[in-house]
Amino acid sequence: MDKSKVIDGHLHIEAFCGEEGPFIDSFELYRTQAGIANYNICAIPCLTRNSNEISAAANNIQCAFVKLAHPDVFVHACLEHFGKEIPETLNPDFDYVTQYHELMEIGFDGIKMLEGKPTYHKTIGKNLLHPELMRFYAEVEKNKTHVVFHVSDPETFWDPNAVSEDLKKIGWFYGDGTFAAHEELYRQAEAVLEAFPNVCFTFAHFYFCGDKPEKLQALLDKYPNLCVDITPGTEMYHSFEAKHDFYREFFEKNSKRIIVGTDGTHPQPARFPIWCIDRLYRFIATTDVVSAFDDKLLTGLNLSEEASENILYKNFVNRVAPTSKPINKAALRAYIDKYLPTISSRETAAKIEELAKKFLA
Repeated sequence: MDKSKVIDGHLHIEAFCGEEGPFIDSFELYRTQAGIANYNICAIPCLTRNSNEISAAANNIQCAFVKLAHPDVFVHACLEHFGKEIPETLNPDFDYVTQYHELMEIGFDGIKMLEGKPTYHKTIGKNLLHPELMRFYAEVEKNKTHVVFHVSDPETFWDPNAVSEDLKKIGWFYGDGTFAAHEELYRQAEAVLEAFPNVCFTFAHFYFCGDKPEKLQALLDKYPNLCVDITPGTEMYHSFEAKHDFYREFFEKNSKRIIVGTDGTHPQPARFPIWCIDRLYRFIATTDVVSAFDDKLLTGLNLSEEASENILYKNFVNRVAPTSKPINKAALRAYIDKYLPTISSRETAAKIEELAKKFLA
């Protein structure tokens, strides 16, 4: 299969890191140097400049600016939560269904949900089955919108003897009793699937099921609209290598249910996603032996042409759209006016206004 057709379905940009040029154009450099067709940036709630404030709205706005500069790229928006206290400037006109329609009117191509990641699940204080979120899922299902859903994390992150010291330092050890359990997050997500089987969900990172493919296969069999992406986690690639022949059959059988992505994040150097997408392409389409994203090796599955094309670009196009939606400048301006007062980082707010003058004039 021709690598120039590949679509990287899972990238991120940290909120307003660096100057305008680098974040606006960072993944264009990646696209050119990697020789791929296109990419999808997933907005996530992240820190604003020089503050401890987490803002989803700021990253949504940032991703919309990237799309204004490069109209063919895909972008997925995320929901703003504000924890348990909604700013007075938004009350009572704030709920997830309203947000969803605002974001779709702007021209986002789908939704990225980080609500199932243990750290963010704890921060927002809402179960995945919260009534407000259930109304949101219903609206997404009705409108056939694609949702990239991060649920849980590797099971070892709950084990103090298995999780690394580096992960502990960044707060990704979850076994202290203050985070939802691994299986509890699965229970909540699968209850959402049961309630809304027609939502076009893509579970990120292989649903952290590299070591339990029978669980994932059962879900894929039960829910025809469900897909997974193979955005690393190194642990899943260790599982793929350990059961190479099994996983070759698994990927062939489920080739219409798997999407490729790198999880590349600006301001990482462009060489990271270039390096990563090259390995993913070779893992899917060749017999090459490459690095498994660490010091271990990974043997290519050498899937059929049809399966390779499905995973490397067709599934994304079929689930999202053949082409990206245009940005509605008036809707973006209205969103900025509504949410800018909720962003306490003055540097971030000033940068948004500066870019708005350039792109929305």
